[in-house]
Amino acid sequence: MTTTLEPPVTAPVVVDGMSADDYHADRGSISSTGLRKLLNPGCPAQFKYDRDHPQGPKKEFDLGHAAHLLVLGEGPELEVIDAPDWKKVATRELRDLAYAEGKVPLLTKDHDMVQEMAAAIRQHPLAGPLFAPGSGVAERSIFWTDPATGVRCRIRPDFLKQISGLTLCVDYKTIKSADPDTVSKAIRDHGYHQQDALYTDGLYAALGAEDVRFVFVFQSKIAPYLVTVRELTDQDRDIGRAKNERALRIYAECEKTGIWPDWTGPVTDIPTISMPTWAVLNETAEYMS
Repeated sequence: MTTTLEPPVTAPVVVDGMSADDYHADRGSISSTGLRKLLNPGCPAQFKYDRDHPQGPKKEFDLGHAAHLLVLGEGPELEVIDAPDWKKVATRELRDLAYAEGKVPLLTKDHDMVQEMAAAIRQHPLAGPLFAPGSGVAERSIFWTDPATGVRCRIRPDFLKQISGLTLCVDYKTIKSADPDTVSKAIRDHGYHQQDALYTDGLYAALGAEDVRFVFVFQSKIAPYLVTVRELTDQDRDIGRAKNERALRIYAECEKTGIWPDWTGPVTDIPTISMPTWAVLNETAEYMS
């Protein structure tokens, strides 16, 4: 049964059984994704537009959603469509019908793929035990108020495990390649260090956890669907926390004033812009020395 929230309150709230749609639609709180969109290369104006104009299902996310369901045991129902591709009109109509019913449409070949991905997770010596059925709770929605800004925050850990005073938050991500260099770049490019920090802080605040560890499980989307399990360094997490704190201040100010600036802000003079620092240094050395 879907559980919905009353208007935001001061005390933390832990909600089991809340649908992903209801969680993402909550306007009284901000998520890690939202905080990341407030900072460069995003901006408050784009964040507000995206929040006010939510988009429909994106095909590129279907494989990830399906893999989450098979690995975590929680997620939208799958609709397997027996076709080689989406080229035929009838096949696309079946896809759109599945979307309308809140399901994730998958071609047979893609369904076979995510089953193999889930099997690879179960067989992995680190990832398998982390996601062992019955050892934790998947997709729990958690809400709390940031004490510094009064902003209501929300997180939805993929998998939470309680082990002898330790709260283990396991985050599962599919990626083109799970080699450590690509994973490292993805953490930077997608702001996953901000996610780590917000989830860690939220679990301390909402659950009163004595000790929290956040673990990433990255899996390649190409056979044999290799897996990389990693924890962030303390320095990276601290950087993510500092970025979250700035984003929370920006969000609080925007909500208070009703002003959601773009990258330029309220200025009357035209600002200057430069090439990236590395390009300035390289071209200065080559052409101006």
